[in-house]
Amino acid sequence: MLRQNHLHVSLLYIVLLTGTKYGCGGGGCGACTVMVSRYDQIHNRVLHYTVNACLQPICTLHGAAVVTVEGIGSTKTKLHPVQERIAKAHGSQCGFCTPGMVMSMYTLLRNKPHPTMEDIREALGGNLCRCTGYRPIIDGFKTFCVVSNAFNLFPKASCLIQSTFLLTKMHISEELFHMDNVLPLDPSQDLIFPPELMKRACGSLCFQGDRLKLISPVDLTNLLELKTEYSEAPVVVGNTTIGPNMQLKGVHHPLIIYAGRVSDLHTVTWGKDGVSMGAVCTLSSLKEEMERAVREMEAERTRGYQALLQTLRCLAGKQIRNMATIGGNILSANPKYDLNSVLAALDCTLQVMSKGTVELFTGFGKTALRPDEVLLSIDIPYSKPWEFVSAFRQAQRREFAFSIVNAGMKVVFREGTNIVESLNIYYGGVGATLVKIGRTCQKLVGRSWGEELLADACCLLEEEVELSDSAHGGKVEYRKTLTTSFFFKFYMQVLQELRERVHIQDSVCLFPLQLVSNAQSSQDPVGHPMMHQAAFHQATGEAQYYDDIPPVQGELFVFMVTSTRAHAKIINIDPSEALGMTGVVTFLSAGDVPGQNRRMLFNNPEELFAEEEVSCVGQIIGAVVAESREQARRAAQRVKVTYQDLLPVFFTIEEAIQHQSFFDLKRKLERGDMDKAFETVDQILEDEIYLGGQEHFYMETQGLIAVPKGENGELELFVASQHSAYTQEVVGITLGIDSNKITCHVRRLGGAFGGKVMKIASLSAITAIAAVKTGRAVRCVLERGDDMLITSGRHPFLGKYKVGYNNDGTIMAADITYYSNGGCTLNESSVIMEKALLHMDNGYRIPNLRGRGLVCKTYLPSYTAFRGFGGPQGLMVMESVLHEVAVKCGLPPQKVREINMYREEECYTHHKQLFSPRNMLRCWDECLDKAGYHDRLQAIQQFNTSNRWKKRGISAVPMKFGVGFSKGFYNQGAALVNIYKDGSVLVAHGGTEMGQGINTKALQIASRILKVPMSSIHIKETCTGNIPNAAPSAASFGTDAVGMAVKDACEKLMGRLKPVMENHPKYTWQQWIFEAYCQKVSLSATGFFLGPHTGVDWENSEGPAYYYFTFGACCSEVEIDCLTGDHKNLRTDIVMDVGRSLNPALDIGQIEGGFVQGIGLYTIEELQFSPEGVLMTRGPSQYKIPALCDIPPQLNVHLLANAQNPHAIYSSKGIGEPPVFLASTIFFAIKEAVAAARRERGLGDSFPLSSPATSERIRMACEDQFTEMAPSPKKGTFKPWSINI
Repeated sequence: MLRQNHLHVSLLYIVLLTGTKYGCGGGGCGACTVMVSRYDQIHNRVLHYTVNACLQPICTLHGAAVVTVEGIGSTKTKLHPVQERIAKAHGSQCGFCTPGMVMSMYTLLRNKPHPTMEDIREALGGNLCRCTGYRPIIDGFKTFCVVSNAFNLFPKASCLIQSTFLLTKMHISEELFHMDNVLPLDPSQDLIFPPELMKRACGSLCFQGDRLKLISPVDLTNLLELKTEYSEAPVVVGNTTIGPNMQLKGVHHPLIIYAGRVSDLHTVTWGKDGVSMGAVCTLSSLKEEMERAVREMEAERTRGYQALLQTLRCLAGKQIRNMATIGGNILSANPKYDLNSVLAALDCTLQVMSKGTVELFTGFGKTALRPDEVLLSIDIPYSKPWEFVSAFRQAQRREFAFSIVNAGMKVVFREGTNIVESLNIYYGGVGATLVKIGRTCQKLVGRSWGEELLADACCLLEEEVELSDSAHGGKVEYRKTLTTSFFFKFYMQVLQELRERVHIQDSVCLFPLQLVSNAQSSQDPVGHPMMHQAAFHQATGEAQYYDDIPPVQGELFVFMVTSTRAHAKIINIDPSEALGMTGVVTFLSAGDVPGQNRRMLFNNPEELFAEEEVSCVGQIIGAVVAESREQARRAAQRVKVTYQDLLPVFFTIEEAIQHQSFFDLKRKLERGDMDKAFETVDQILEDEIYLGGQEHFYMETQGLIAVPKGENGELELFVASQHSAYTQEVVGITLGIDSNKITCHVRRLGGAFGGKVMKIASLSAITAIAAVKTGRAVRCVLERGDDMLITSGRHPFLGKYKVGYNNDGTIMAADITYYSNGGCTLNESSVIMEKALLHMDNGYRIPNLRGRGLVCKTYLPSYTAFRGFGGPQGLMVMESVLHEVAVKCGLPPQKVREINMYREEECYTHHKQLFSPRNMLRCWDECLDKAGYHDRLQAIQQFNTSNRWKKRGISAVPMKFGVGFSKGFYNQGAALVNIYKDGSVLVAHGGTEMGQGINTKALQIASRILKVPMSSIHIKETCTGNIPNAAPSAASFGTDAVGMAVKDACEKLMGRLKPVMENHPKYTWQQWIFEAYCQKVSLSATGFFLGPHTGVDWENSEGPAYYYFTFGACCSEVEIDCLTGDHKNLRTDIVMDVGRSLNPALDIGQIEGGFVQGIGLYTIEELQFSPEGVLMTRGPSQYKIPALCDIPPQLNVHLLANAQNPHAIYSSKGIGEPPVFLASTIFFAIKEAVAAARRERGLGDSFPLSSPATSERIRMACEDQFTEMAPSPKKGTFKPWSINI
């Protein structure tokens, strides 16, 4: 039983409940959230709480009930109101995170049927979504709030409908979603707790597995005996530290002691001096106790508890807090764990079995407990008069993230004076263990709390806090700066005796949409905000993803063996030890490839398995095939590869430039006379901007199932691919068989964002080799860390520019060179660079413009497609040019942008493509107006004048984004529509459903043409056996291509049916179809869309690169903390030209989701590589995507009214990629806020700021006396922990 020890594995493979999704394996995403219920014997009540199934050992659930998403409702029986409302509010796109969201909300309602918005925010704090931008999820769930509590996070998504029909009568149409006739929440209908589980627990339990033994004692005596007998065995309760180490890092413990059933460790006792919390009390229970104390006691006694609460609210997500214990948090001794610094500052007492005090922290992950000792409880005292306490933390993300540095501080004054009687300062994150600041505190005792003390304290802290330039975690200057900045904040708080709280009132969030005309049939769904076609199935867990497919008889599992060296010759591969392990079937390498191991991609070679050399860490060398995924994973670690290191080896763009290491393809676009222009301008500016890469972090990792059919070499692949035709092609080349014997099936993807176009083909080929070699079905599911390592993500870019401009802000010439880090193979880097160059003008008419693009060849995994495909990088460099010119001219950036915009009705891009900027200008003007830009700019200036350590900034940018493929042959689409005798319709097309709603829009189009309800039309899957040679679902072109093809097929069918309908006008649809069948009318039709010819003549810098352009504008406001670098996104207003939207709800979802992904790109998400080229951010604990706390409280999306697009289906526009770039407004607003801080200190407005604008970069750009205390070491004098690649 213990071989499959965790709950999510048991749910998936033992009881076949697939609604609980596997997203990361470390409790960092919430996709596997389930509800656990236990009976509390002491208080005679049932406790309901959420947990991460991926961390929950199933043996520790003895006596508990587990409820998964399948248990609360289904489409076959009855939906639960939570499931119904998230679906109807359009809160499910790809759907992979939806079951986890549902279970978090369901559990909240079990505990609190009438929650507040703060309750919902807390409940969802441990759930990540990569698609929606969170707003529609909140919209659906806030309907459970009592009205008075439903205003303070996201406002209700109401729709002010505006017309796109010019000569018809208009009226106000529906909102994005209705809550009429929704199922009421009826707690009486909830599942009851099984009565048999209310019996008192039995005695000690022991579970024995193949490699692991778990013992679960029930009393303290037994626990101590076990600790004495098995001194090396870890004691586990929540499993939030041991679990990830075992699951993700390969740590093995043959025996584990589970202490969660020892009642003595659960006690909570309030006394005259404070509270004693049992060591296995969860962090959630600690939070509840602290909240009750703060609520019921006088504020002076609970200052320490308030500091603890401040920390607990940001510590992990709700699920982790429900599992993790106080004792585990302390004994883990991880300096990143925020609680320890606060508890230490409060002078808490730890109760262990032997009497006496213990210095608990001795090193990273080590404590001073003896093997026979057990932590019983922790005593947390009340605060005393004249005692002040504060807690501080700074993390990559405000919540649900490990802190970079944390601190707990307490000062006690002599009564009635400002003389320091005692001072405690503890830091986490600036050493291998918790750091006690002893000397500094001792020297400050007896002194007055004033500026002299502050100055001396900062100097003393600088001396006492020692951090090596090569310290683990990097960010050394920033961490040193935070230590003094935190103390300064503490000093100011104590001095003022108050805590600042800034609340920003939310306003109504409007979505101006187009209106359908009165002439349109009420049965015609086009233009209406229709719910995602699979939303109900996704909300109930019934929607099937590739890894939800039940195991095939005899199925095997494959696990990749990857390189640990960046550039080396392979001397030998020895799989013998792996092959001798239980369950291992075979090992694959280059010699096992029956067809071609090497293929050409964009005229550059790509190897399936590395044969002679490896050129990056993470390159696939081989693969282990075994009976289970755990056996395959363990065996892969035992494959021994001998290397001989090779030179050169380098990873960064700067190093590649030094080595002149570029892929052959170099691109250039140019218009005007650059040399002449630079001679005539008033000013010349030369600068650069660096943009970091980005991980896709789709919730569903890459993988597939390969099933050999046993006849004629046929093979079926159930694969997570955006480009199934390419996957089919690569598998055929690798196996040496024709494509007609390979069938790829794609039902849906749990997110993709461009990452499942190319790399999945190689994984499919390896899995197919395993299936053919063994004659058995083989499953491949990448672990999150391996997915991030192998598949890579968005390209880092360096933009260097020389700009000639006049003093009025008019830019006359810009010469820009783009460098991208392509990694070790070209992959799609060339076309990504082309798109960056093609977007470099954005919306600006710069008469003399030159762009050059070079793809750097480095020894990193090759970078690949990502939403925007180079557009966000190309646009960002140009916006940086505009911003810096405005700074140099002393003009508002908004004015400089307006001066340089395309204005004429007919304009030509720098590659000579004709377009009209009219709608772009309309978006810009409406955005500034709806955002109240000018009034808010004045208010921000007043705020900045009044606040020294907090600053605000605002920025607005326009956008012109090309839609379609610049490689013209991709601009095609195909569909197959079958009508059956009962009148039902089956539609197949070449697009891939990955959350964007392509299937929903295809159904709407078919419904309009065929004049039948959407409920009569079905789309099963994307299949290469139905639609051959389909283009990838990418470039915001999927609906354009597929929609036209579906329309074409349906129109053919209606043309065939027309005579039957005319002869039998009173027949129903079903009767027409049956009559047509009897008349031998073909009821099957293919549709095809021959897209536009696009292409660029790079020699002459001309050509229509895109089908059309999508326009937009965005305005964002932020607030930064100058002392920590933390920032808040306060408000964003977006106006988008989407033509006449086929489905406003889906389009707004794409806009919001793309924008939030852009927030990650430009402010939060930071990939870190070691100096040896090893990716260190390989999961959600190290790599942070935006969470609910990062979304602007005011996020207003407006669709441009009266917008037309004659080029696409029903005048709509592609919208998937463009919104990502709009989040650059957050970056430039941050830059404005930093500039305000710098001006106050007499520093220049012009300063370097790379993207993403992390808290570290923001803080260090706000130069002050504290940053001066942490000077940057000289390059070459130390080995950095991480490098900017």
